[in-house]
Amino acid sequence: MLMIFLKSLTVSSTCWATPAEDIDTTLLIHPTLFDDFLDFNDFLEVADGVVAEHELEGVIQLASFHPRFQFDGTEPDDISNFTNRAPFAMLHLLREDSVERAVAAFPQAEAIFEENIKTLEKLGHAGWQALGLS
Repeated sequence: MLMIFLKSLTVSSTCWATPAEDIDTTLLIHPTLFDDFLDFNDFLEVADGVVAEHELEGVIQLASFHPRFQFDGTEPDDISNFTNRAPFAMLHLLREDSVERAVAAFPQAEAIFEENIKTLEKLGHAGWQALGLS
């Protein structure tokens, strides 16, 4: 299964030869692989290696999402972790050029992340559960 996910990452590298107007972003989602977050976290190093192997550093960046995503230094149930949680293990492949355009349009892009965490903190676990997303 891991090889299939890696193959998906490799095949998706051909997307970057396609104009951004046609394909600007790619999601790689695997519903049965990487049930354990630490295994997924280890896999991210492999994924970064695939990006380097295909000489896509500076062309794409990877954003990771997982059902049990946990930022370093947080407890598993810390509400801030929910900003990067998803129903399945997922890699979001973003074009660096598109990220740069977004940052130019919204120079304080880090504020989005910070506001997301503030919103989750206000919502709390009970509010999150009430949304029916978990």
